[in-house]
Amino acid sequence: MAKKQTKRATPARPQLGDNVEILDAGVVIQSPITETLEKNYMPYAMSVIVSRALPEIDGFKPAHRKLLYTMYGMGLLKGARTKSANIVGSTMHLNPHGDAAIYETMVRMGRGNESLLVPFVDSKGNFGKAYSRDMAYAASRYTEAKLEAVCEELFRDIDKDTVDFVPNYDGTTTEPTLLPVTFPTILANNTLGIAVGMASNICSFNLAELCETTVALMRHPDHDLLITLPAPDFVGGGEILYNEAELRKIYETGRGSVRVRAQYRYEKDGNMLEITRIPPTTTVEAVMDKIAELVKTGKIKEISDMRDETDLNGLKLTIDLKRGQDPDKLMQKLFRTTPLEDSFACNFNLLIGGQPRVLGVRQILNEWVAFRVECVRRRTYHDLQGKQKRLHLLKGLEAILLDIDKAIRIVRETEEDSEVVPNLMIGFGIDETQAEYVAEIKLRHLNREYILKRTQEIADLEAEIARLEDILKSEAKIRRIIIDELNAVAKKYGQPRRCTILYDVETADSTAEEESLPDYPVTVFFTREGYFKKITPQSLRMSGEQKLKEGDEVVQQIETRNDAWLLFFTDQRQVYKCRAADFADTKASVMGEFVAASLGMDEGELPVYMAVTLDYKGYMLFAYANGKFAKIPMNSYATKQNRKKLLKAYSDKEQLACMVQLPEETELAVRTSGGRMLLAHTTQIAEKQTRDTAGVAVITLKKNQHIEWVKPAAELELANPHRYRVRSLPAAGALVREEDVAEQLQLGQ
Repeated sequence: MAKKQTKRATPARPQLGDNVEILDAGVVIQSPITETLEKNYMPYAMSVIVSRALPEIDGFKPAHRKLLYTMYGMGLLKGARTKSANIVGSTMHLNPHGDAAIYETMVRMGRGNESLLVPFVDSKGNFGKAYSRDMAYAASRYTEAKLEAVCEELFRDIDKDTVDFVPNYDGTTTEPTLLPVTFPTILANNTLGIAVGMASNICSFNLAELCETTVALMRHPDHDLLITLPAPDFVGGGEILYNEAELRKIYETGRGSVRVRAQYRYEKDGNMLEITRIPPTTTVEAVMDKIAELVKTGKIKEISDMRDETDLNGLKLTIDLKRGQDPDKLMQKLFRTTPLEDSFACNFNLLIGGQPRVLGVRQILNEWVAFRVECVRRRTYHDLQGKQKRLHLLKGLEAILLDIDKAIRIVRETEEDSEVVPNLMIGFGIDETQAEYVAEIKLRHLNREYILKRTQEIADLEAEIARLEDILKSEAKIRRIIIDELNAVAKKYGQPRRCTILYDVETADSTAEEESLPDYPVTVFFTREGYFKKITPQSLRMSGEQKLKEGDEVVQQIETRNDAWLLFFTDQRQVYKCRAADFADTKASVMGEFVAASLGMDEGELPVYMAVTLDYKGYMLFAYANGKFAKIPMNSYATKQNRKKLLKAYSDKEQLACMVQLPEETELAVRTSGGRMLLAHTTQIAEKQTRDTAGVAVITLKKNQHIEWVKPAAELELANPHRYRVRSLPAAGALVREEDVAEQLQLGQ
């Protein structure tokens, strides 16, 4: 009978609702936030700074260096081009990132992309264009690449221990920590890097000028950099607006900005402008979008058509002009209002010895010279060791020259192979290395001619060794070698400047803009809901009732001119400035434009008052709930840069009761909810230059009372106005008499 098998019982899994005890469940461990940041965030931040985003003194980030070294190892310096996909795949042995990131890095270094002033990748195929956001590069399987000839200067003598090598990420090979560049690549190309808490933005300089400046700085540490390095140079060309003070600031501190504007030419036959160079900070599509926006809003009326005619010959943006327009005046307006003139913000932040530092051009070049001196010293020492080793072997060969037959006899009579080298050492008084070299000589080379030719090298080697030792002892000779290499690079690879320098530039001031605005009388309307209309007198005479949004009403109607400034004060204590000409002429039958949308106000922000001025004369008067008044000169809102938005337009310390524009000093009537009125002349109110001042006390209010309105006293018909006047402020005012409670007072409430 078969024996019955029994199954071992397995513990049941916990089910929902079961009481299961979990170790340390619900225990809250308190940890200082500084400790958490230090453990979790700081390693990431430092990795981005040191190993990814910032360039080092050789001018490369790790991703660039790994890619170029891989291409060098593939023999692409002198060989034929290969598919970009092959290069990307091989680079993954050093750079364990996605193929898209590696390929994008290679595209940017390619000649076809036109990102770098000194490209390092000889590209074939569609590599896109840096000046266009829509001209995308082709996939890596379609393009080919190799190293440019200038890359020979990046890897010169890299196999002579000029730089340190470290294992790659999986330890299967090694890679250089830096490249032994023979010219300052750090300043030869523009570099942008965004790390954690810091960034880098290095502009490019002309290679020939850069080498000349480095040589001059090595010879004269106090050399004036502007003499040999007048300004940066960008691959896209353009015109640099020369500013000596700003350039000296960049050269000494590493921070500042360079103004660059587009280059253009006027074709009289076709009455059109052709823009062929644009600043490095923008793209042709961004320029076209901005011009189209200005034309659509009516701010630019001289343009009839615009098209992108970029082809194999390079960038070309064509703008057709209307008949009778001045092309130079139009370009000045475009420089002011579009990215055709822009600033390149310099931030020369790079890694020196693993530490991020912001350095000026002078300091960077000094650091590069120190780095290059060390490379040349290590190369010289490597060559010296090789020469010394060769000389040592030839000295042993010279020793057997005296008796070749003796050497043959020693080898023949030695019974064991392991005793050949020791017997030669004893027989000729040479060391083990020399004896090993002699023992390995082929039988056919035991003739006197071969040995004499080898030993004749001894004199040359001794002379070369003496020269190398002399170089190692002399800092001046090492620097002389660096200078010769820099001169050779400048002669072989130097190119003319791409950017022209404009030394005498007429600043585009506001008067030019004012002259270009059409000037004619208009009447402007502003409603309680924030709508605006601009109507000409002719149209206003022919118009009927004003069309408004349901429940809306006109709160301001002002006769002015088309070139007047409009200042819209908002409920967020900001003011937005524009011209009346920025709005199109309209009719009373149109609802008007919503000011908040037209001026791009912040979300939820609404305009509450409109001030109109031609010359920024007069005052803005702000009445606050606590009875204080702030009288601010209108010129406080006029800025030299003509900024369109100003913060802190009025105080936020108290609730605003009302605001009034005062073209000139006048007498005001202040009506309170307590039934009182005060007549005060604005000369009694001290003016304040600070826009957000809290003001000065004017009227004394009782608890829970507030100001109902403020308006010019001349608009009122009072039976006895002296009753409401006082000699000094602040004052409570007088109760309004029945005979003064006229219809015009009720209209003002």
